[in-house]
Amino acid sequence: MDQNRLARHPEGLSNGDKAFLPSWDLTDLYAAPTDPRIEADLKQVQDGAEQFAARYQGRLAALSGAELAEAIHAYESLQEIPGRIMSYAVLLFSADSSIPAHGQFYQTMAERVTALGTKTLFFTLELNRISDEALAGKLQDKALAHYVSWLRDLRVFLPHQREDMIEQLFMEKDVTGHSAWTRLFDETIAGLRLIVNGDELTLSAALNKLSDSDRAVRKAAAKAVAKAMEQNEKLFALVLNTIAKDKAIEDEWHAYPHPWSFRNRANMVEDEVVNALVEAVKSSYGRLSHRYYVLKAKWLGLEKLEHWDRNAPLPADADKPISWPEARDIVLNAYGGFSPELAETIKPFFDKNWIDAALRPGKAGGAFSHSTVPSAHPYVLMNFHGKTRDVMTLAHELGHGAHQSLAARQGYLLASTPLTLAETASVFGEMLTFRSLLDAETDPARRRIMLAQKVEDMLNTVVRQIAFHEFEVAFHTERAQGEILPERISEIWLDVQTRSLGPAFNFTEDYRTFWAYISHFFHSPFYVYAYAFGDCLVNALYAVYQETPDKEAFAAKYREMLAAGGAKRHKELLAPFGLDASDPAFWNKGLDVISGFIDELENA
Repeated sequence: MDQNRLARHPEGLSNGDKAFLPSWDLTDLYAAPTDPRIEADLKQVQDGAEQFAARYQGRLAALSGAELAEAIHAYESLQEIPGRIMSYAVLLFSADSSIPAHGQFYQTMAERVTALGTKTLFFTLELNRISDEALAGKLQDKALAHYVSWLRDLRVFLPHQREDMIEQLFMEKDVTGHSAWTRLFDETIAGLRLIVNGDELTLSAALNKLSDSDRAVRKAAAKAVAKAMEQNEKLFALVLNTIAKDKAIEDEWHAYPHPWSFRNRANMVEDEVVNALVEAVKSSYGRLSHRYYVLKAKWLGLEKLEHWDRNAPLPADADKPISWPEARDIVLNAYGGFSPELAETIKPFFDKNWIDAALRPGKAGGAFSHSTVPSAHPYVLMNFHGKTRDVMTLAHELGHGAHQSLAARQGYLLASTPLTLAETASVFGEMLTFRSLLDAETDPARRRIMLAQKVEDMLNTVVRQIAFHEFEVAFHTERAQGEILPERISEIWLDVQTRSLGPAFNFTEDYRTFWAYISHFFHSPFYVYAYAFGDCLVNALYAVYQETPDKEAFAAKYREMLAAGGAKRHKELLAPFGLDASDPAFWNKGLDVISGFIDELENA
């Protein structure tokens, strides 16, 4: 899921082209919020959960290995139905949150599914209370072989686990805590209307204008975004403060040493690996973003860049509109050139309306691929404006979609991939598409522009996301001492932006509140470093691919890596490619790729 990949280009499509953009068909989940299958499924889970609890609660330690495997399979089946219901509710709300009934349905389902979840909550908690010695004995039974890695990962949280009643309380309060506050954020963002040069735009459309070729348009859009954020900064500051405090309370009860500790555990990545990544990127600000934006200022003929120039197209960037059918062919051909099997995996997304690319008010900004449940299939949301970077976004999200589709065979409990590895397939798909476009381009001037665009995307993925991580670390650390005023939040934001983007920029006061629309700060604290993790990892992985004589063998290993889902950790998955993310030097290899591209641009 990639909600932070905001649309960055002016709307290049005609109204006729926009009319043909696909909207997804959710009927593979449910026909409508009133579909009687929803109530029937909720009743099935209600009855099944009660029977499950009556059969297993308080008895897990006494089960044989085969009996425990049977219990886990039954638990897995009970989780999938609520997963289907909530997937439908999330997708419906994301497609148009301006419809009150969508928000009501989402909240109602969240409350009912959470209530059902409390009936089976005992299971994972009780599993973790089985001693290591006793569990090792049960794992000798081949019936448990499929669930070995799931049980291993579950026990990562054992030191932070509390008694059942406390865990149930945290689960139940989430619907009126974090989830409720993020819903308020989403509905407020979706309801914003900004005036840019006399036109009324959604926030997503206004952000789109920040990459317009006309500097006056970019400035007008930036001022409109700033005004909207300033008008709502007290609300957004309250929401962010409350979410952070809510998280801090849970972290304290669960004995997590740092605000980012839970996220690292959930990603199955060691603290030292994340620290090595963050420090490697921060120490490379000078040779990456600082150096590139000095070049960009020169290309644009500016002494200093303003923040609305960051995503400005380069001079002579005649990025002609790309139709949806053209975008489809570009991505399918790029994937097919690497692996025909991978292209066949993503083809149904186009053929069966699993993509929502249409532009409309109330739709979520950015882009994501939602895995839903293994018995269904993923869905992709994006906002397609007909630009090259929109094609890159499509390739990115279909990388997620391919990953989620291939991993579905692992079943509900093991299909999900930690965020750090979830970005691997998406960034790799983006790289495949970029390389195919670059290789097909014969005009040296156009190739230079494409290379600069790729560098900007990489800086947005690596430098910008690590700067976001720095912002979160500073904010959550300071929030522990008490509520933070909006002015102070903006100071933290401006400080990390200044350090990460460098001396080429002149930051005006109105940029101070741009933290307020970054959805990950609200939805998923400390998610953002996963983008940098994935980008650097893919740079290293793609280098191996280029050096490998047997491309088919590499592609086969790559598909096998995706199909593993969450069954393996990063060391196991990367070992066949000779890569080790725990090696601090590994991250510099990925960053060297970006630096090398900038070298090439400097010498062009």
